[in-house]
Amino acid sequence: MIPQATLSKLRSIVGKENFLDSPEDKISYSYDGTPLLKQLPDGIAIPRSVEHIAQILKLANEDGFAVVPRGSGSGLSGGSVPVENSIVLLMNQWNRILEIDRQNLAVWVEPGVITATLHEATEALGFLYPPDPGSSTICTIGGNVAENAGGLRGLKYGVTKNYVLGLEVVLPNGDIVMTGGKSVKDVAGYNLKDWLVGSEGTLGVITRVLLKLIPKPEASKTMLVFYDKLSDSAETVSDIIASKITPAALEFLDNTTIKCVEDYAHLGLPTTIQSLLLIEVDGRPSVVEEDAAKIIELCKKHNAREVRVAANAQEALKLRTARKAAFSALARVRPTTILEDATVPRSEVAPMLERIESIASKYNLTFGNFGHAGDGNLHPTCLTDERDTAEIHRAEKAFDEIFTEAVKMGGTITGEHGVGLAKMRFLEKSAGDVAIDMMRRIKQSLDPNGILNPGKIFSLKPRCEGPMPKNQEQVKKFLEMGAFT
Repeated sequence: MIPQATLSKLRSIVGKENFLDSPEDKISYSYDGTPLLKQLPDGIAIPRSVEHIAQILKLANEDGFAVVPRGSGSGLSGGSVPVENSIVLLMNQWNRILEIDRQNLAVWVEPGVITATLHEATEALGFLYPPDPGSSTICTIGGNVAENAGGLRGLKYGVTKNYVLGLEVVLPNGDIVMTGGKSVKDVAGYNLKDWLVGSEGTLGVITRVLLKLIPKPEASKTMLVFYDKLSDSAETVSDIIASKITPAALEFLDNTTIKCVEDYAHLGLPTTIQSLLLIEVDGRPSVVEEDAAKIIELCKKHNAREVRVAANAQEALKLRTARKAAFSALARVRPTTILEDATVPRSEVAPMLERIESIASKYNLTFGNFGHAGDGNLHPTCLTDERDTAEIHRAEKAFDEIFTEAVKMGGTITGEHGVGLAKMRFLEKSAGDVAIDMMRRIKQSLDPNGILNPGKIFSLKPRCEGPMPKNQEQVKKFLEMGAFT
């Protein structure tokens, strides 16, 4: 527990009205979008200025408590779940779009801006901010940067890191750093910006983000393609890529997910098919028509049962709903939905899906599968009930095998959700000892007292014998409690 004297200091920094510590507030901020993970914080601080954040982090170093940054709490790896002896630093009220720079194709935003809000604001002016996570209507830009979020348009346009031009960040010791900027080229010194993107709130607190915009494509075409065999849809994906066409989106759903989506959204999807592809191409009108025609030809070549092409923007939105609604639809089936992500090379998508199906059968579990077929990022989703401890234990074993298989196939344990708390024990399989040791060295150099989001990504166990830095004993105890799978 954080001493009352320290909590009083925190109140004096942010103001009494900006510090929450009622039992109800603590429960509300004890978890994020990750199932099975929760821990009560000692309080929730809502900073109103960069100086507030700097003072809080300096106090954390002095008094020995942890600070866990949080946006909307939509993360799926436990990244914003509090640890023992911690406060939540709530950033969702930092939600202003500060500047849209048309000349430099850039936009300054605060970290609490909702991703879909940024999409609407920039597209109204003829620009596009491409990263489009499935949770775009609730997730924040700060969280996207911290997790290096991907999304449906990742195949053609890349992920969040490809659009971060600059960051203002408060470091764990309270220092404020500005890295990057509007210059198209800048190779002066280490690329600190890219060290911070994807660091999951462990190396600094993001206070401003400079993002790159691109011109909004002139035209687009959206298609839903139905298949009786999963292998046919996988071969279609490979053939599209081999034909030198790069769709803006190339997504898939399996039969379990299709049935759940149709029951949930009533889109008129055939529930007997084994898979569907959502394909979208964009660009100049003539290129879009040419690419769409070629894709339809390839789909039919690989035994597509039906190809539905949206006639207008409204129909395109309806077709996209089939993919966007996947998680919500699956979540209605059982009380607990464990949505994971594992990435494999494109050529291994079909074999990986077969292995997931085999593993699910082995452990008598129900899995729905969907994801980004074009870049190999799959979302195996286990439908279970956390009250059934035996079933949860089987799910844990199943995911162990799924991540092991992904790494064996040349893939990785996460393509966009991050490591956080949920995947710490798998990171060594993917990254190796030397890389993890390098990560620890970076963390130790910037945060020697372990005050900023400690215990996330990798264990804070020191490399040599000796006392653990402040807060790491508490984190070690939390990990040993078995509070998460």
